Amino acid sequence: MTNNSAFHSIGFIGLGLIGGSVAKAAKLAYPNLEIYFYDKDEITITLAEEKGYHYVELTDPKLTQAEILFLCGPVLANSENLKNIANQLGDDTLLTDVGSVKKEITDEVSALGLNAKFIGGHPMAGSERIGFANSTHKILKNAYYILSPSDANTTAQIEKLTSFVTAIGALPLTLAPEKHDYVTAAISHLPHVISASLVNLVKNSDDPNGTMKMIAAGGFKDITRISSSSPTMWEHICMTNKDNILALLDDYMASLSAIRSEIEAQKSDEIHDFFDSARTYRDSFPETSSGPIKKAHVFYVEIPDENGALATIVTLLAFAQISIKNISITHNREVAQGSLRMELYEEKDLPRAMQILQEKNYQVFQS
Repeated sequence: MTNNSAFHSIGFIGLGLIGGSVAKAAKLAYPNLEIYFYDKDEITITLAEEKGYHYVELTDPKLTQAEILFLCGPVLANSENLKNIANQLGDDTLLTDVGSVKKEITDEVSALGLNAKFIGGHPMAGSERIGFANSTHKILKNAYYILSPSDANTTAQIEKLTSFVTAIGALPLTLAPEKHDYVTAAISHLPHVISASLVNLVKNSDDPNGTMKMIAAGGFKDITRISSSSPTMWEHICMTNKDNILALLDDYMASLSAIRSEIEAQKSDEIHDFFDSARTYRDSFPETSSGPIKKAHVFYVEIPDENGALATIVTLLAFAQISIKNISITHNREVAQGSLRMELYEEKDLPRAMQILQEKNYQVFQS
């Protein structure tokens, strides 16, 4: 994926999962691009420099005067960094962020008089893993990338950032900051709160032998996968998008209270409707996810209990150039068939991987 209308330099303040993924995607789109970054983590600095990215101090002109400068730290860290670079920005530098909350950063930009240089950005992509080491251009492919320009921005600025987003394989979508924050509270922030509460419920309800933890698999692990995300990031999100999260949390608690009453009263029709309504709406979602909580590309394989069985499967897929994201053994078959759970990076590889193994007489199942 290359783009003839090349950028020459971009900068990143913070180079974690999202910042790193944007940087890697940008380097694919613009091979001659120079990438400058500031980060406090020594491991991140080492890994990024091995990629050919240039570490600089926070106020270095190479960073603050890059064509596009990305604020990629946690929400509250971005606020402090913004104040430190406010007077250092180049005349033509376009400032943006990748945060999950827009109103807070937009208000701070306005207070610093930087409206005309800033366009809010939010790639609706992520992973349960964190850090630059886990960043990849693949998570941005066909992901919505929300842009929140203001009236102070020029058409040229908006087109500049839109062309960059398109070049890295994402899908630009414009939303006002307030609309963005309510939408993401519903489809991302509240689900993370719910996921964490479910995990903590099981942790606190488990017996001393850890029976629940031992057999938790399949559906439970899938719906709570996002609980492995950065706790610091989610602390900041809850603090800065408080009103939207609380409003939706109230609605969710009312829904739980209603289904609790129906279960208690044994109202079978209402209970059925509760699950049927959710199933119908869920099944209407497009198969290709462009939102923040990605569909896991998973299938299951029944493998014999013998030496080399796992290695054989991995080798077959490797020869076909199919990248495996995760492998785990499934002991609880309540949800899934097959003793080996395989998760792939690319949805397009799923049918091919299953076919390759079926042709070798493996039993394969899709969740």
